[in-house]
Amino acid sequence: MQERRGEHRGRTYLGCRIAFNDHYARVGCLVRNLSQNGAKLIFDWPVMVPSEFDLTIHQKGSRRARLVWRREMEAGVAFLELNASAVVSMDAVRQLKRLEVERDARARRIAESDGQA
Repeated sequence: MQERRGEHRGRTYLGCRIAFNDHYARVGCLVRNLSQNGAKLIFDWPVMVPSEFDLTIHQKGSRRARLVWRREMEAGVAFLELNASAVVSMDAVRQLKRLEVERDARARRIAESDGQA
């Protein structure tokens, strides 16, 4: 098989999760190799995944990924943002989600108070 990657991928054994459909659908998987630009994922069973999804690698953070190739229980993905700053810690993701919930609650309260005036 001809190597088509532009960058070497280091071998890993990291737990990960893919999320799609606005994070309502989640599937656990394993990262077997990883580079700045992509990864190879291994699934426990055959899984249908969309062409784009969020990939959260435990201890590494979350990135948006695009499916490049697929076999029965493995897949190759390319990261959509190709720089190191695209990796976001889980703490930052949780804080961002919390702030979004607070913002939405504040907007509802403002809308309710405008409707009563």
